Amino acid sequence: MEEEDKVTAEDEQKNNEQEEFEVIDADNEALEKEDNNTEPLQKNLEELEKEKDETYQRMLRLQAEYDNYKKRSAKEKEASLKYKSQDLVNELLPVVDNFERALEVESTDETKGIIEGITMVYNQLKDALRSAGVEEIETKDKEFDPNLHHAVMQTEEEDKDSNIIVEELQKGYLLKDRVIRPAMVKVNK
Repeated sequence: MEEEDKVTAEDEQKNNEQEEFEVIDADNEALEKEDNNTEPLQKNLEELEKEKDETYQRMLRLQAEYDNYKKRSAKEKEASLKYKSQDLVNELLPVVDNFERALEVESTDETKGIIEGITMVYNQLKDALRSAGVEEIETKDKEFDPNLHHAVMQTEEEDKDSNIIVEELQKGYLLKDRVIRPAMVKVNK
């Protein structure tokens, strides 16, 4: 019986070794199958990585566009607020011109009261325009600047330098830093 036990123990050991070989072979086959299965997964992973990078870049561009839009909108709003009174000022400038013409009339005893009233209204209108940011463009004895002045005549006066404004024919105005109406002037050659 001992021999049978020995044989059985030896047989068992051989069987265990065979099973071990079979398990190792099965593991190798599983690894080969896994390698075959990981190849498509690897490709899929690479495609997803590429798609993620493209989406991230697109998101960055959209964020930059949105930031630029916000900045542009803020600048447009600021400019709109800064020059909101421009249309009204353009409508009032001919009124100011007419007041100035009315004040050029000779004052007599009969017209003295009317002229004083016109002067008061004129000064009040000028103050209101000044508070809105309207300024007159200086012209007297200034050098001609095509950005501020509109030359309509030229003269030759020897006592004045060349390109100097000799006479103002119509006042020009600025609203903040923008020319609303250039001054019409006569310039020395």
